[in-house]
Amino acid sequence: MTTETKRAFRPEDLTRLFVELGNAGDAEGLANLYEPDATVAFPPGQMTTGHDAIRALYEQMLAAKPHFRLETPLPTLLMGDIALTATPALDEAGARAQVVRRQPDGTWLRVLDRPDFRG
Repeated sequence: MTTETKRAFRPEDLTRLFVELGNAGDAEGLANLYEPDATVAFPPGQMTTGHDAIRALYEQMLAAKPHFRLETPLPTLLMGDIALTATPALDEAGARAQVVRRQPDGTWLRVLDRPDFRG
């Protein structure tokens, strides 16, 4: 579905791009926000690793036509080419956190994604 790859030029851009692509029903675009061997801690209690598995996860999720809302990012923790991003969830998830890495072209991709911190 993606005709052009959406790119994050700051770690915080990934949150906005996730909402845009998710609401557009673009599972491939969502998977492209991750490094090829990234891991998503979803569904709850499971780990989904790798681009193909992450795309399949989002294809299944997007089939239900969910609506994503933009959550205000908390301050990013940055150390060189690695950053920790987080948002307080607007739903029952509690919070969301991601470890992201700067790519050789200067853009950012998710490496680890924890979309659900129920406490």
